[in-house]
Amino acid sequence: MTLARPPFSVRIGHNEPYDYAPYDGVPRHLVGALQKWVAQHFSRGDEYAVEACLRLRMAPRPGETAYDALVSADGMDLLDVVDVILGWEQPEDGEPLGLGGDFEGRLARILDAAGSAYRVDDAGTGLEERVVPTVRDAVSQTIVDASAAPDAGSAAEHLSLSWQAAYGLHPDPVRAYSEAIKAVESAAHAVVEPNNSKATLGTMLRVIRDASPKFTTTLGAGSTAPAEAMMRALWEGQTSRHGGQAGTVPETLEAARAGVHAVATLVQWFTSGAVTRVP
Repeated sequence: MTLARPPFSVRIGHNEPYDYAPYDGVPRHLVGALQKWVAQHFSRGDEYAVEACLRLRMAPRPGETAYDALVSADGMDLLDVVDVILGWEQPEDGEPLGLGGDFEGRLARILDAAGSAYRVDDAGTGLEERVVPTVRDAVSQTIVDASAAPDAGSAAEHLSLSWQAAYGLHPDPVRAYSEAIKAVESAAHAVVEPNNSKATLGTMLRVIRDASPKFTTTLGAGSTAPAEAMMRALWEGQTSRHGGQAGTVPETLEAARAGVHAVATLVQWFTSGAVTRVP
């Protein structure tokens, strides 16, 4: 988020400096701009406005049209409307609907200028929580690199889904953690257990533990201990993997997000050749 120049009244000391921490929800100064953005995508009597309300389980009040309900939404309901517009599927044939994606970047600029805690994701098809740009960019680059790696399987797809589940408008920690595990399994498979079609992170950990001299890394002195430690922490931290008499404990959002970042590092290591099998 770009730090705007302080207002004139602040610069001359007349008013107190603004709090530049991101605003959760929809602060008062952002409501009108977002509602106007929503209104530009629908019209009264629009069948797509009706469909949007159905998708969001939004019931217009008596005497109110679907259009009225959408453009007057507030708070998280308004963010849901914005998110559903961004993710609207375009028809394969025919004229574009004017829905789906922030291709001109107008919404991104609105959210940025208002100091929102949310941003348009890199694909332009949904909202997500803001993350330090250097961290977000590093994960994005790992996804790009993994998608081009011939032996990484579906690591890029799983890492992308994990990020979306961890930082999307409505986070899903259990899915984020599960997709993170799948991402590292995909990335490490060709290196650790290329001949085991049923390999999992658990079986890979046993291989690395029992045959550590067979692997090397460009990190430090060549020990794979850092990679093994991160993989083991991920495996042991997945509390929802199995059920039990005491009840299944879902992963917390904090654990899921930590898992996403750890997996991004592991995926980068395995797909870049930083961790390899000794010839």
